[in-house]
Amino acid sequence: MKKNVLGLCAALLFAAPAISQAAVYNVDARANSTSGGTGVAVGFNAGDAFTVSVNPLDLWNAGALPRWSNANGLTGANLLATGAADTNGDNPGVAAGTIIGPGAFGNHSQGGLSAPFGSLVGEWGNALGSYFFIGTNYAGVAAASTLNLYYFDSNNGDNTGSINVNIAAVPEPETYALMLAGLALVGFSARRRQH
Repeated sequence: MKKNVLGLCAALLFAAPAISQAAVYNVDARANSTSGGTGVAVGFNAGDAFTVSVNPLDLWNAGALPRWSNANGLTGANLLATGAADTNGDNPGVAAGTIIGPGAFGNHSQGGLSAPFGSLVGEWGNALGSYFFIGTNYAGVAAASTLNLYYFDSNNGDNTGSINVNIAAVPEPETYALMLAGLALVGFSARRRQH
């Protein structure tokens, strides 16, 4: 009997879904552009909570200088070259101190969204052509089973570079409850065995 209880407790403990499922996706400024590219597909269960993060030092490019930016797009203060590659290995190939990203470049409007050129945007598989801003940090709930990731712009012909996008599932409260119940049963069984 004790072996059966302990086996059941262990099965409950290990049957609980993983607490954090994370993956890294490489999104290319040219191949994955909203203007002629295809999105990078990320699979979900509809209703899953998730987070997206991109290193702000990971850069991609919308064409002739100064058009380098991070996933937030061509906005903010001037971006100066360091003379070295960014965190993903992209390098504008100019001397340190050269302006490679402008201040406010303006917004682009496409698919119901007005957002900075060069920003990371998403599109749910059931809402093709309807984009939403992701940038360097985003948290949300999956509206469909596929999220497509894009570089947001109007002309991908001279885009270069790519960024690494980190996506992690946020565990449901039931996951924690199931795991704690399994741990409690294992502890209870171990304590009964000692008596």
